Amino acid sequence: MGKRASFVQIAVFLAFTGIFLLLHLALPDRGLSGRESLQTAPRFGLSSLFSGRLTRALENYASDQFPFRERWIALKAGAELACGKEQNNGVFLCAGETLIEPFAAPAPADLDRKLDALDALAANAGVPVAFALVPSAAEIWGELLPRGTPNDSQRELISYCYGRTAAQTADLCSALASHAAEPVYYRTDHHWTTLGAYYGYAALGEALGYTPLPLSSWRERVVSEDFYGTAWSSSGFSWVKPDRISAYVEQDGAVITNYPSGTPEPGRLYAEEYLEQTDQYSYFYGGNTPLLTVETGNPGPKLLLVRDSYMDSLSPFFFPHFSEIHILDLRYYKASLAEYIAAEGFDRVLVCYSVKNFAEDTNLFLLAR
Repeated sequence: MGKRASFVQIAVFLAFTGIFLLLHLALPDRGLSGRESLQTAPRFGLSSLFSGRLTRALENYASDQFPFRERWIALKAGAELACGKEQNNGVFLCAGETLIEPFAAPAPADLDRKLDALDALAANAGVPVAFALVPSAAEIWGELLPRGTPNDSQRELISYCYGRTAAQTADLCSALASHAAEPVYYRTDHHWTTLGAYYGYAALGEALGYTPLPLSSWRERVVSEDFYGTAWSSSGFSWVKPDRISAYVEQDGAVITNYPSGTPEPGRLYAEEYLEQTDQYSYFYGGNTPLLTVETGNPGPKLLLVRDSYMDSLSPFFFPHFSEIHILDLRYYKASLAEYIAAEGFDRVLVCYSVKNFAEDTNLFLLAR
């Protein structure tokens, strides 16, 4: 009887494994889950094999492409809550169905290397360079996290960075904190909302030399009421209600050019088709790209914006104040920044990142190139 039970267990295990192996082979790979990037099948290479990169990529591939991945994550999330836990995969389910990922600060030495690159840019650009960091909801809405949750102070990190750099800075943290009772962040995503981006734009006025226009100058246009972001995708709390996405600025006569691979293509301020897809945040400009240029049709100086995706919803508020805006992402743009500044004749440069991305981005050394 004991042997028979063992054989049954082995047969069930092998059947379960075989079924999911066949499903894994049959189902197509996906690049995104929500706005969360998924590992696709890695390419074999001897260097990646011996360095261990290939093994890690294969482990991530098997995890990210596991059949019905989102449903298993949701099942795990429900089990965690049933056991009295308030988080899953590092994301906490807080009051008002708000999903918050606590912040872990990097070592000061990691920040110093990036700030050295920023100061090299400020010294060599030949034009004023401004620097701003955007705190996440974990800072502005940190009181929603369960008591005792490890959550490092982003305000202290911002203060350290601002005291360490020669670039002109802007206090976005205080601006957002003063509007904390408003929906300045998405509940299901790590980005700020377009309203939060407006308050960031207003706080940047002094550093960039413009007088911010009041919010009443623009008309809010709700473009989606079923947006689910990266926190929702990774947490498994699939039952929370969705967010809404709003737009305030219209493209009007602005001419936008996209450079996805170095060759110019017509660009758009808003890519409506993404509102029908999982990756709705790519509604702004059509998603990540190395370089965008905007000829606003308005008088004013010429701005270079070095940024992360938080600026997708903020940069349209700049249109009334600048004649031309170049929006550059160092994750994809690898050419010399100093040469680009010299060739284009910018009047101002803004380096603006979320605190988390500034802490984690490994491409910021390119600021000094």
